[in-house]
Order: sequence, then structure tokens, then C-alpha cells
Amino acid sequence: MFEAASPFAPPSFGTSVTGDVSVPARAPAAVRPEELLFREAAAAVRAKSPASFDPWFSGVQFEGLIDGVLALRARDEFVREWVDAHFLPMLVARLREETGWSMQVAWIVGGAIERPVATDDREASAPIRPRPLASTPPTGFPPARVSSFPQEMRTDAAPHAQRPSQAPPASLPPLAPPNLNAKYTFGTYVVGPSNQLAHAASIAASGGGGPRHNPLFLCGSTGLGKTHLMHAIAHRIREERPDVRIIYVSAESFMNDFVESLKEGKTSEFRARYRDRCDVLLVDDVQFLAGKTQTQEEFFHVFNALHERGKTIVLSSDKYPAHLERMEERLVSRFSAGLVADIQGPELETRVAIVRKKAEIEEVDLAPEVVLFLAQSVRQNVRELEGTLIRLAAKSSLLGISVDLEFAKRELFATGSVARTETSIEDIQRAVCHHFKLKASDLTSKDRHKSIAFARHVAMYLCKTRLKCSLPELGRAFGGRDHTTVLAAVRKVDGLRATSSELRAHLDVLETRLGA
Repeated sequence: MFEAASPFAPPSFGTSVTGDVSVPARAPAAVRPEELLFREAAAAVRAKSPASFDPWFSGVQFEGLIDGVLALRARDEFVREWVDAHFLPMLVARLREETGWSMQVAWIVGGAIERPVATDDREASAPIRPRPLASTPPTGFPPARVSSFPQEMRTDAAPHAQRPSQAPPASLPPLAPPNLNAKYTFGTYVVGPSNQLAHAASIAASGGGGPRHNPLFLCGSTGLGKTHLMHAIAHRIREERPDVRIIYVSAESFMNDFVESLKEGKTSEFRARYRDRCDVLLVDDVQFLAGKTQTQEEFFHVFNALHERGKTIVLSSDKYPAHLERMEERLVSRFSAGLVADIQGPELETRVAIVRKKAEIEEVDLAPEVVLFLAQSVRQNVRELEGTLIRLAAKSSLLGISVDLEFAKRELFATGSVARTETSIEDIQRAVCHHFKLKASDLTSKDRHKSIAFARHVAMYLCKTRLKCSLPELGRAFGGRDHTTVLAAVRKVDGLRATSSELRAHLDVLETRLGA
């Protein structure tokens, strides 16, 4: 047994030490900038406890760092778990401080460690090797550039599938690059608990590594970043493999193309384009196919043709597949057969990060209190949040006024983006406690007494329906509960409201008190 690594204090970022982390002589002479950045961060971590660092990191290899995704290789699952638990928090904090990225870690388990992060030269301590354990698939997904990552991270999961990276036949030249928004990349996408799965799955779908689920179905309300991820997937594939034939269309455009091909008698050209000359199909807002019987029939055959050949399919919708109305059952079942990754409304911390990132991109100087005010005012829609910032920046530039808190409040009140007497979570909690004769601490306690649990559920329901808060945000406000607990409470109250006159009476009183 090895002694557990001692907890580390946050590193000092004043200076960087690189000499302590040894790299084998086989390493290339020219060190990539991202590798140098990693070495400096690793040296800062090692300085806290070299005796623990060296034996563990002699089984870890740096693979790449791009767009906020750090790729590491571990000798086995045992090393990965220990390093992940005891060293990564501090290492990631250092990298986040240096780059400003929202960091993710992508692990590859197994394979030769040719360039270990650290070498342990002590005779009495060989690199740590536990009892044999079965390796598991990587838990994260690495970045995009082929030169920075091993080949096994860029292969599709299906062993017999034709990889999009293969050059297209000479008789079928690549399509013209799709019309993409240059700002919609993985580097500009802010990751938080509400969209972490969708982000990681999108990286995998772009060929970044990890198990690729086909199709990938992104779902969530409007303005939460589905289109951003679709464009980011296309950008990364084009960057890695320029010869891959990508089609990015909205469902409406797909329908229009199909109808036009029928009118012009060019259905064979339409089918050749979507079935034979396509390696990656990205279809946005697939819910618009609802009720279009003939278009759904054609899309069904396109889907089958691509899926059978192992081509990448990514779809987006504002609803889960099972909730799509007037959609053929055979399509719904295929949409659900891969990975369905939903995007929830961003929690406060993520909204703050989004405002900061957008302000940085647009070169707008915002004070911390203005950032927080914007994040608190626009809760549910990322597109609206970004649009609010752009509007403030444009007006301040035209009028020659700085974007301070007073200016931001005045503009948001004038446009109706925020109410002057906005109800908060605390307001609802106080109203519920007063109505049910409870203490404020009861709603956040672990007490499961029937009367307290009922009041807590009502409070969660009112917060969700009136404030449009994200589930993780509500979970924290009610004693650190899991978001699934909040979701169950909201659904329970919503279901009982139609059948329970007693519950409706309570809700009517509370909603009147809070203001209809």
C-alpha cells in the first residue's frame, strides 16, 4: 500500500518551475507551447509533494491541450483514479488560471507510456503497478488537432464502420464547406453542469476520442447552445480532416431541398448528395419535420443509408425524441438509439462565465457587479443573455458612456428584460414558510416530515415555474439537493395541481401573495 497524497494548498502563480518535472530523452527537442504550459502547471503541483507526485506521474503521459481539453494517458485504471482524485483539481486550477479556459480532462487508459510526466529514479520505488484491472473506456474527450493526439483517440467505436477520415472516392468530390459561424467553436463554448454531457458528446462526435454514439441527439429549449455545438462539431472535423464531406442543414432546408428536387425531377441528385457524398450529417431543429410525411420518408432512408455505413449523424431538437409530435415512430426509435444529450438552462455560475466570455470576445470592459447583475437578470436563454450584453455595449459605445451597474439596470428595466420588483428564490421561500407556518431552515433541512416535504415541494415548484431557475441552482438553494430531487418535486406538484383542490388552494394563495 502507498501512503495517500497529502491535500495541497492552492498553488502560487507568481513563478513557474519547469526543471523538477523530468521528460525522457526521447521527447522531441521542440516543445509545443501547450506542452510547456502543462509542464509548468505540473511543476507547481509537484513542488507541493514531490515524493507522492513522482511515482504516480511516472505512469501518466501528456497527450495534448487544445480548446480547454487536457488529454492524458494513464498506464492503468488504478493510476488514473488516484491521479484524478488527488492531483488533478490543483493541476486544472493552475491551467484554468493561465489560459482562462473552462477545463475538461480526457483520459486514455492503457498503452505504452513513452514520455512520462515524471520519472521516479529512486531504486526502492518502481512505478506504481496495482493488481491487474480491466481498462475502461476514456472518461473524457480530447481536442481536435491530429498532430497532438494518438491515433486511437480519433477512431470510431464501430470496428467495421467506414471512417469519415478516409478519402472520398475520386468520382465523388467533397462538397463545398458548409456555411458556419466562425465564432461557434468549442473554444468559445462555456461548459457547466447544465450542458456538460452535450459538450463532451459533441467532442466525441467530432472525432475527438472516446466512445462515439451514433446518432447524437442534442435537445433543449431555444437559445441554450445546440446550434453552437453543431457548428463547433463541423469546425473541428474540418480542422482535423479537410477531406471529410460535411452537410450542415436545418430541417427546414432539408425539406426545401427535397421539395425542390421533386419539382425539378432531380431526386437522384438529392439522394446522391445526402446518401453517397456525405460523411457527416448535421441536421438542426429536426422537430420541424413533424407532420411532413413524405419528407420524413426520405429522411428515414437517408438516415439508414448513412448509419449503415458508419457515417456520423448529429441531430438537434427543442424536445426529447419521445416528445416529438407527428413524427413517425420508426424515426423516433432511431433518434433514441444513440445518445440523447439534453441541455438545461444554465445555472448562475455558468451564466456569469458566459457573460465574461462574451465580453472578452466583444472587447467590452465589464465590472464584476455588472456581470453578476446580467447573469441574475437573464436566467434561461443564453442567446438572450448574449444579446443583452451586445445591446448594452453598442449603446454605451454610441453614447460614449461606460457600462456601469446603473446604466445596465436602467437599460434592462426600460426594455423589460428584468422586472423592477423581481421575485427571488428567497422571496418564495419566505412566502411559503409564512403560509405553512414553518421556519426558514425547514425548507433547506434534511427533515422529511410529510408537512415539511410538502411545503418544500411547493416552494421548488413555484421557483421553477416563476423564476425559470435551473435545476442545479434550485438544488443548491434548497439545502444542496440533487437536481433529480428537484425535478421529481416539480413534476409531482404539477401532476397533483390538476386533481387536488387543496393543493390548488395553497398555490392560489401563494401566487396572489407573490404577485400574479
